[in-house]
Amino acid sequence: MQTLLQNLRFSLRMLWKSPGLTLTVLLTLALGIGANTAIFTVDYATLLAPLPYPQPNQLVMVWSKIQTFHNGVSAGDFTDWKQQSTSFQDLDAWTGAAFNIATKDQPEFIQGTRATSGFYRMMGNSFYLGRGFLPEEGQPGKEHVVILTHKLWLKLGSNPNIIGTPLRMDGEPYTVVGVLAPGATDRGQGQLTVPLVFKPEQINHDFHWLLVMGRLKPGITIKQAQAAMDAVTTHIATAYPKSNKGWGSFVEPLKNDFLPSERKLTLWLLLGAVGFVLLIACVNVANLLLAKSMTRQKEVAIRSALGATPKAIFAQLMTESLLLATVGGLLGIGVGVAMLRGLIAVMPENTLPTEADLRLNIPILLFTLAATTLAGLLFGCVPAWYASRVDPGETLKEGGRTGTGIGRQQVRRALVVGEFALALALLAGAGLAIHSFVNLTRVDLGVRTDHILTFGLPVPESRAKETQPIVAYYRQILASIQSVPGVSHVTAMTGMPLYGAGFGMPFTIAGQPAFNDPSQRPGAGFGMVTPDFFQTFGIRLIKGRFFTDQDDTASVKVAVVNEEFTKRYLKGKDPLQQRVVVEQLIPGVTKLGPPIEWQIIGVYHTVRSQGLREDNPEIYIPFWQIPWPSAGIAVRTAEDPTAMTRSIAAAVHSVDPQIALAQPETMDQVRSRVLANDRFTLILFASFATIALLLASIGIYGVMAFSVAQRSHEIALRMALGSSRNRMVGHVVKEGLILACVGLSIGLLGAYFIGRGMRTMLFGIGAMDVSAFSTVGLVLLLTAVLACYLPARRAAAANPMDALRGE
Repeated sequence: MQTLLQNLRFSLRMLWKSPGLTLTVLLTLALGIGANTAIFTVDYATLLAPLPYPQPNQLVMVWSKIQTFHNGVSAGDFTDWKQQSTSFQDLDAWTGAAFNIATKDQPEFIQGTRATSGFYRMMGNSFYLGRGFLPEEGQPGKEHVVILTHKLWLKLGSNPNIIGTPLRMDGEPYTVVGVLAPGATDRGQGQLTVPLVFKPEQINHDFHWLLVMGRLKPGITIKQAQAAMDAVTTHIATAYPKSNKGWGSFVEPLKNDFLPSERKLTLWLLLGAVGFVLLIACVNVANLLLAKSMTRQKEVAIRSALGATPKAIFAQLMTESLLLATVGGLLGIGVGVAMLRGLIAVMPENTLPTEADLRLNIPILLFTLAATTLAGLLFGCVPAWYASRVDPGETLKEGGRTGTGIGRQQVRRALVVGEFALALALLAGAGLAIHSFVNLTRVDLGVRTDHILTFGLPVPESRAKETQPIVAYYRQILASIQSVPGVSHVTAMTGMPLYGAGFGMPFTIAGQPAFNDPSQRPGAGFGMVTPDFFQTFGIRLIKGRFFTDQDDTASVKVAVVNEEFTKRYLKGKDPLQQRVVVEQLIPGVTKLGPPIEWQIIGVYHTVRSQGLREDNPEIYIPFWQIPWPSAGIAVRTAEDPTAMTRSIAAAVHSVDPQIALAQPETMDQVRSRVLANDRFTLILFASFATIALLLASIGIYGVMAFSVAQRSHEIALRMALGSSRNRMVGHVVKEGLILACVGLSIGLLGAYFIGRGMRTMLFGIGAMDVSAFSTVGLVLLLTAVLACYLPARRAAAANPMDALRGE
């Protein structure tokens, strides 16, 4: 212990004597460790941390499964599962909902949830005020109660006596029975919950619209639960072959829920990227300490001559390295917190699950401690080992200059080569992300996004579901909006370009052989639109015609399909001679009606939906033939659509003062939101790649500056004998470029593997993208040239006679 304290005191004195070097090392380490801390916090909270619920290992999601696809669950399946399954303590369902809440000025749109009465009890959520739902509140006629999130409670005025008071939602009174404790529920989109109560017509096996979660009984494994559910679904398929043949179930841990595999891969790749940054930082620090050790050889030689063993010298120098790493790690925690706040600020909504708690905790601090210790060992071992091997006799005889031998120079050059290899791999990943993002921004969307305002109309479920009242209501809404000065086109629709047609429906082509197994039928996006839909979004007609106001309930059922539909399902046929058969969607009824034949009358240019990465087949039918109670609205304006939001809202409220405009935004904003996750990934990769480029530049600059300083006598002598300054500069730059080129050559292999790892995230490029790799390679080479040129030019500009006299 005494030796350790002596080593620490001596280390502090030595570090204090070189404040510039110490500060550079600490900042470099803080940057590398801070980046790792920030990204690991995100990865841990999202992928590794236990869920913030009691006994989270018992919580599972239960899906309906057809072939390899996981789907929502029908109300009939859920009720049968709940009665017949034996593996669960409880099984609960929920679905999204939207409500118009009455406020003093105008109605406000609030997203919420409908959940079965045992949901919060199963999840173990705690309450700030009040209670959860009672079992009887899950029965028809008793469901007009509501639970608020803490966030919504604050928004509504923080009334501590709110329990038992009425809240007017969708024109009807609901009694507030509970306010959830602050936490994960505040981070979700749904800000209130009402009981999910099934109407008799909703309990069928056709319409899959529910999410289902269960809590396993103690001692039951997921494998056992899956086997039991397989038996249940087989029994149901036997009882209801028309709706359930080919359908099964899939049980999975809740931890894996709601996070796409591509996003998980992105998080792991980002952790690998910051790991590269830390490695580059360690290489830089190792180079700095190796250079510093060359200037301390006389001190080390004297200590050796006075009896210090190589082991003691190694221990002393490693103590200095670990002390630097410890202080750098403490600074890195601060840098990591700052980076984490920046990440949260620029992170798109719904990037991470609501359960992800992005705060430092014990596992994250232990990770930081491990990263700090590893960094200290990585950058400290080589300099300490070389310093401990100094020959005291030779060093003292030569005045301390023998340590600048070939071995150390080779190690320092090898470190620079490794640094450039790591930097190229990381820059290549950033280059691939940039190229992929550029490709996405150039995708033909199939629509014009300028001068369009979109919003939803969350019509209450209590409104009329009959065809004629719905048609009359929307005709009034559209006519009122159309009368606003500056509006050129307006449409009602069940979906929206870039997000899909609204429904996914199986279909058959009339006249083709029927499928013995209904679950084998192909599917397509399916939506209802008013005639102005295509003009509003600027969608091009390829063949046939679009809808007119005459395509109503009294006319022949017609449809238009996109080009992708004809490519997949009507190849070699005239689409205008074909009919598609789709089960009827009945307003207000969660059950499919009888099959309807829709005559194809037009083909339109494919519009990107469900993101920008692929084309999807779609079928649109006239809204006036199958009107839907709750629709979205799109308005094409002559002026800035944002500036017209108030006047358009006033036009809506003149027809229906109880309805709020849900999420009004322009199509340009919609497009930006669709690109948000790709943009976020791009920013992160580019940021870490920039840090890597900076550290690599500093690394080669440090090596070349020290090398030039050590060779000042040689350079002066050559110039005194007639060598030109340009030639000397070129000689030094050439030496640095050789190191950079070797590093880049090795880095290409790492870049290839990074490209392969990123391939599911990329769009329009492969794992070996020549343009991206060439660009980042050129950037690194130019950086290396500059880093070598500056010290060489400074050395060549010195007076050779002054340098020789100094020697």
